[in-house]
Amino acid sequence: MKKRKLIVSVLLTVMLFFTFSGVHQSLAASTRTVTDNTGKKVKIPKKVKHIADLWHANNPILLMLGGENKLVATTKLTHDNALLTDLYPKVKKSAVPFNGESVNTEELINQKPDVVISADKGQIETIRKAGIPAVNSMFQDFKGLKKTVTLTGNVLGGKSKTNAKIYNEQLDDDIADVKNRVKYTKEPTVLHIVNKTDLTKVDGRNTIVDEWIKTAGGKNAMKSKGNMIEVSAEEIIKANPDVIIVGNTTDKAALKALKKDSRFKTLKAVKNKKVYGNPTGIFQWDRYSAEEDLQIWWAATKLHPSEMRDININSKVKAFYQGFFNKKFSNKQVKQILNGEVIK
Repeated sequence: MKKRKLIVSVLLTVMLFFTFSGVHQSLAASTRTVTDNTGKKVKIPKKVKHIADLWHANNPILLMLGGENKLVATTKLTHDNALLTDLYPKVKKSAVPFNGESVNTEELINQKPDVVISADKGQIETIRKAGIPAVNSMFQDFKGLKKTVTLTGNVLGGKSKTNAKIYNEQLDDDIADVKNRVKYTKEPTVLHIVNKTDLTKVDGRNTIVDEWIKTAGGKNAMKSKGNMIEVSAEEIIKANPDVIIVGNTTDKAALKALKKDSRFKTLKAVKNKKVYGNPTGIFQWDRYSAEEDLQIWWAATKLHPSEMRDININSKVKAFYQGFFNKKFSNKQVKQILNGEVIK
């Protein structure tokens, strides 16, 4: 009797082993692992069908790589972007659980995303606690941008991984080309102001803005580090930049705003009319965008016009959008983009 019980016990153990082993193998076969920009390894479904992208800047990257049909939740800024939704109309049907400040977790869960892409650590932690895989796509330099493009391609899977590789290769080539053209030139100091409504909110060092300024052959006029930082008028006056670039506005409006301000109207860049509104296309070129590839060319033409005189920036703009976004812009639209106007 004891011998029989022992045999039964052994058989049950063997059966349980193979049962759990089978379950483990089944789970392993249905998932895959991606590494996000923080180095965190995240398990996601082998075939991702639904994605929530809660970072404004990453949405155009996701769409560029072929993710329109998989996007189920986005941000309000993306949802309200007229040019982007004209190119990708399905975005308008996506839920908007993120208003730019907080996430409606219940609404996010209702969309049943297979994975969430975000750039906010706290947001990601909350989402993971809700049982949803989340990856961090934040970056501060071109190396990070390429990691983000690769990460987004890996999340999407399939052809998107190839599309990501093609984009990264072009970005590498263009960075090398621009740097080579301006490497022997004197570096003008450049002040990047976030927008014309607050002229003391600027972008400092260790940022993507600082990265493209250096790539284009310039030097950040601000010594402070960080994005969208408040500095004193005295700091800007002391820096007295050679060139000023202002986001979210046109050349004319940027110069007018600085001339109107008694604190800044005598700055070197203002007196020499070297004040420019930064281009805006599908997203703002100067801020964490796939369009950084165009930003370096545009900035170099402003900082070093002689070295870039053979570059037709209009042609580069057209080729970029047609190649990566399958969008053929008219000459009028290209002019609007380069002038800092928002196409609606």
